[in-house]
Amino acid sequence: MAHQVVELECPGCGVPITTSTKQCPQCFREIVISTFNSITGMSALEINKQANAYRKAMVAHPDDQTLNMSIAFCYLKLKLYDKAIPCFEKAIEDNFDNSETYFYAAIALLKGKKAFVTPRAVIDKIEEYIQAAIMIEPKGIYYYFWAYIRYDHHFRKSYMMSPDYRELLNQAEEIGLSQNDVMELFEIMEVERPDVI
Repeated sequence: MAHQVVELECPGCGVPITTSTKQCPQCFREIVISTFNSITGMSALEINKQANAYRKAMVAHPDDQTLNMSIAFCYLKLKLYDKAIPCFEKAIEDNFDNSETYFYAAIALLKGKKAFVTPRAVIDKIEEYIQAAIMIEPKGIYYYFWAYIRYDHHFRKSYMMSPDYRELLNQAEEIGLSQNDVMELFEIMEVERPDVI
């Protein structure tokens, strides 16, 4: 469905606003959550308020890509992976050109667990999403995340895969990768970073 402007209430102060408003004119809260970093400093209570505002608006606009993406980020931050995944998938369906949607959907599929303990069918879906993200916009962090999957699931289980995690790490570094991005990735995934990568 095409992008549309949806009316909702500001989660912070209740003022009527729309999804075209970047920031509430009264309380200055960010309205549309377009990146995970948008909610990094928010408390669980604040994120819950955001999610509730989006849920109310989604009753009338269930196919709005902005609302689906925003609520998916809220659920991911709250570690409600089973709720985040369908929202990311709906956002993908509504806008298949956003590489970050695929990337965060792949992270949500891990459900806060190591790739090593994740079933192979889920790993295959994660890799499908990562490859889609890379096809849309090759970023170093996407290759790095894929390297983590190839290391922690495939390499540790002695699966021979091409490209292997070393090749993907090299690709990530060639494209550009900051240590800040890597630290944020492992914070979102809530797993310990392997020494090898």
